[in-house]
Amino acid sequence: MSAQLNQNLLLAVPLAPLVGATLAGFFGKAIGRAGAHTATILGVLVAFVISVMTLIDVIDGARFSGTLYEWMVLGDLKMEVGFLVDGLTAMMMVVVTFVSLMVHLYTIGYMHEDPGYQRFFSYISLFTFSMLMLVMSNNFLQLFFGWEAVGLVSYLLIGFWYKKPTAIFANMKAFLVNRVGDFGFILGIGLIAGYAGTLSYAETFAKANELAQLTFPGTSWMLITVTCICLFIGAMGKSAQFPLHVWLPDSMEGPTPISALIHAATMVTAGIFMVARMSPLFELSDTALNFILVIGSITALFMGFLGIIQNDIKRVVAYSTLSQLGYMTVALGVSAYNVAVFHLMTHAFFKALLFLGAGSVIMGMHHDQDIRNMGGLRKYMPITWITSLLGSLALIGTPFFSGFFSKDSIIEAVHASHLPAAHWAYFCVIVGVFVTAFYSFRMYFLVFHGEERFGKAHHDHHGHAHDDAHDDHAHDEHHGLAPGQKPHESPWVVTVPLLLLAIPSVLVGYLTIGPLLYGEFFKDAIIVNTDLHPAMKELAEHFHGAAAMSIHALGTLPFALALAGVVVSWFFYLKAPAIPAAIGRALRPVIVVLENKYFLDWINEHIIAKAARGLGIGLWKAGDQVLIDGLLVNGSARLVGLLASLSRLVQTGHVYWYALVMLLGVFGLLTWQLWPALTGVAGH
Repeated sequence: MSAQLNQNLLLAVPLAPLVGATLAGFFGKAIGRAGAHTATILGVLVAFVISVMTLIDVIDGARFSGTLYEWMVLGDLKMEVGFLVDGLTAMMMVVVTFVSLMVHLYTIGYMHEDPGYQRFFSYISLFTFSMLMLVMSNNFLQLFFGWEAVGLVSYLLIGFWYKKPTAIFANMKAFLVNRVGDFGFILGIGLIAGYAGTLSYAETFAKANELAQLTFPGTSWMLITVTCICLFIGAMGKSAQFPLHVWLPDSMEGPTPISALIHAATMVTAGIFMVARMSPLFELSDTALNFILVIGSITALFMGFLGIIQNDIKRVVAYSTLSQLGYMTVALGVSAYNVAVFHLMTHAFFKALLFLGAGSVIMGMHHDQDIRNMGGLRKYMPITWITSLLGSLALIGTPFFSGFFSKDSIIEAVHASHLPAAHWAYFCVIVGVFVTAFYSFRMYFLVFHGEERFGKAHHDHHGHAHDDAHDDHAHDEHHGLAPGQKPHESPWVVTVPLLLLAIPSVLVGYLTIGPLLYGEFFKDAIIVNTDLHPAMKELAEHFHGAAAMSIHALGTLPFALALAGVVVSWFFYLKAPAIPAAIGRALRPVIVVLENKYFLDWINEHIIAKAARGLGIGLWKAGDQVLIDGLLVNGSARLVGLLASLSRLVQTGHVYWYALVMLLGVFGLLTWQLWPALTGVAGH
């Protein structure tokens, strides 16, 4: 066991994917398709192997915290590149690199016909580098660099098919919505830099109690509360929390592999990771924790409702991601940071599995994504079927599956919390259990069971549910299976990642719940005030092992609700499909609200965007044209011209004129000086 991790090995973790991205991006034509995927997969594989070695060393007690490069010093403020590797970082490194490696392998099969093959591999490898820089950082500057880098690369990936108008709209929407969150994030970092006088995590946490005594200037608000809420607004954008969630469903316009990469282990979990890393700050503000709890619970329940009415297979999984991110945020709000990170890890595996399984179905269906055009795929795509079933069981929290341990722990932590918002949050997460099971198995039954609805006259139900653009003319092509055509199982480069992801989706929760939640794995990474926030302490008292937890859960309300969700979806969509249709007609106003996503897109586009445009035009017209150009710039020029024209009247160049002016001046000065004396004599 080494007390200190090897700095050079740690540096290789983010740099290996960066080298692969550079080779595929700049030399893609020279090295060809095989060279591009070999270079990037090798880079991510190196990062994964070193990450696993690092995790093993961290379990044995090794740590690393240090500066690698000092970029700039401004007074007492140091701007550095450095790594902080503890239990939290090591776990994230392994999850990010493993899921990324599976996505890289999967991409060989999924994108093999795409003309942008090398560019895509370059982007996903660059994304991996950015995420690793984010999770390994030991200071806010590097955190912000990684934060913005994953945002930039996600913009490139969502708009990968840049000739497709919906993809361009989606990537611009993601970019703009994330800028809103990032504005709050940089304000929070600015407050820390301004009042703590440092960008280092360790130095900031050491001053946390001092910051907790300060108030925000000009108000009675606590500075720590304002700082934490600003930081969390950044997380709301990146981790797609209500109301900054609107970008994530539209990001399905990108190719399926990036849906798995962005929505499983990487970009959307950055906000969850950041709040967990900042636990020493968030523990000092109950107001901020209540705010997080309310936002997370709204996201967990109301985004789940939207998953019920989706017919695009990728959008169903996307809304389940939103809902599960809400669950993680709820855990953060009740100070169960390690449970939030535990769910982040388990969710990464089964959600990547579900996205890649959806991509495999899309391939088998010749790029038709509408689940109403599927059915009976189980016998044609057995590996995709069984892995998707395992992923769905993990998602709904089936006992003994990975998702159960983390999701059930969140529900128990909320129940044990004493925060004012905990009652509302508990209602949301409990109802969300039924909703999750219902929409997950609605998709599963419609895709893999029941009658075969493919191979008929082409129709898309106006759902726009096609994974377009495997080439530049894809919009004009027929999507879906032709009459009489049957689906087929995907090639091994697609099915092997599915099988490899299915293993942790089933087992990792059972194997790791003890050390991650009730052991000392996160002891120096996550700080909780158990006196004020005793949820985790109460959970620990009732934990008697993973097997006992699973068996006990069979008699609890969450299991009953999950089972009810599965049974109701089976009955509705396999036995009595007329019932959901009748319910849809009876509740048409509710369905309209759900179909329009609570009208948030309409509000953003027609109210907020128009108001922002109006404000911008007003500032341009009144501020720029009238005040700056008209008054300050042109006005000062006109004033100088006016003074010059007046000066020209007296600057004639004639000596007699200057002499007259001098005499008049002398006469004026003498009169001014002697006037009081002359008026005094006259007065007497």
